[in-house]
Amino acid sequence: MLLFIPITALAATFQVARNALQRGLMAEAGPWGATLVRFLFGLPFSLLFVAACWAIWPAASAHFTARFWVAASLGAAAQVGATAALLTSMGKSGFALGAAFQQSSLPFAALVGWALLNEGQTPLAIAGIGLASVGLLALSWPKSGVGKDAMSGVVFGLVSGACYAIALNAYRAASLEIDPHHAAFAAVVTSSTTQAMQSAGLVAWLAWKSPASLRAVLRGWRASLGAGFAGAAASALWVTALALAPAAPVRAVGVIELPLSALVGRRLFAERLSLWQLGWGGATALGVALAALG
Repeated sequence: MLLFIPITALAATFQVARNALQRGLMAEAGPWGATLVRFLFGLPFSLLFVAACWAIWPAASAHFTARFWVAASLGAAAQVGATAALLTSMGKSGFALGAAFQQSSLPFAALVGWALLNEGQTPLAIAGIGLASVGLLALSWPKSGVGKDAMSGVVFGLVSGACYAIALNAYRAASLEIDPHHAAFAAVVTSSTTQAMQSAGLVAWLAWKSPASLRAVLRGWRASLGAGFAGAAASALWVTALALAPAAPVRAVGVIELPLSALVGRRLFAERLSLWQLGWGGATALGVALAALG
């Protein structure tokens, strides 16, 4: 069944839309306020998805063990940092390049999985990881005439990838604790639980440190609600795709996010990519696809 292909493509589309809406809030709400939008306004939709999954799999049960809370807390903190770093990178180096640098989560996740979970890689996956790493290195290599702002965008992009790698592995461990027999249900419960933690933590932090950012998020509730829905829809569609097909082909199809980000960057933010950036961005996407299929 190839139904996972359009579902994955739709998930990537919602993910790009969420990033674009969040970036639009950056000017007034700042990176942490824009990060809050993803979690706070997506939480009601995530809870609806949990109810839907429970209706589909009534035999599923959630086991909130101590190991779950440790893994979920680590993943939640890493994802908050990853989102803020990604939005900052997109603001400094461009929307499309920020999305490309986020793909550094691939080599970072492979290293974390190997070091902590003892997960090996096939030769094709190693080749893909190598190609993606070379592509990212070429994209981030300092060039003459490039300002500090653009270079800091590179750094934030790579930090985002590293944080996402930690979050992905932590969420996987948390989901296995929830219910190892109902993967989609466990993933949705883990996502909604961590979203509640992230929302509460960020609201408290902004109320203390930057009330103006919190007010900006609430004032822009229409865009915030749109970003929250897009984020929750993307997560639900990713989980659905993973329930229909193995993670490798789903992740390979998900590379469509990169050309979509390039298109959105050009249309909405008047960004243009050089031939160098297009070439190595394509190499990075190919490396991610090979690693996934490996």
